[in-house]
Parts: sequence; C-alpha cells; structure tokens
Amino acid sequence: MWLIILVLWGIPFAHYRSQFRKIIYETDSWLINIKPLFWKELKGLVGNVFPQNPRYLKMRNFYRIYLLIYLVLIAAYVVYG
Repeated sequence: MWLIILVLWGIPFAHYRSQFRKIIYETDSWLINIKPLFWKELKGLVGNVFPQNPRYLKMRNFYRIYLLIYLVLIAAYVVYG
C-alpha cells in the first residue's frame, strides 16, 4: 500500500522538478533534466534567487509544499510501514 502511494505521489515529481529547474537555470532545454546540477537549484528552493519573478515564486512555493508532503509520506512509511 505504501509503495503504491509513494509511486503515485512521485510520478509528477519529474515534471515539477523539470519546471523548477528550467526557471532556476533560465533555459527551456530538456537537457536540464539529465544534468547533475544541484547547488543553484537548492539555493533557489531554500532561498530567494529571483525575488521579482512571480513565476519563480509561485513554482518555488508549490515545489516546497510538494516536497514537504513527499517527506511526510516517507516518514509515515518509515514509522508505520
């Protein structure tokens, strides 16, 4: 049951991460999805890289909530699984 829940919640993860990375690295290339860049992405998630960009702010906040729910699901799996 937990595996199904985690897989279903994880399916859209690739899409949301791709959107966020495209904003952070300012590109529309699909190659951003396979590059192992991480620090600027982490700074953008935790900090405020583009304070004047409403698209970035909206996506960052949505991505934070999405990852927080993912973390809660994983914690629930560890505790109750």
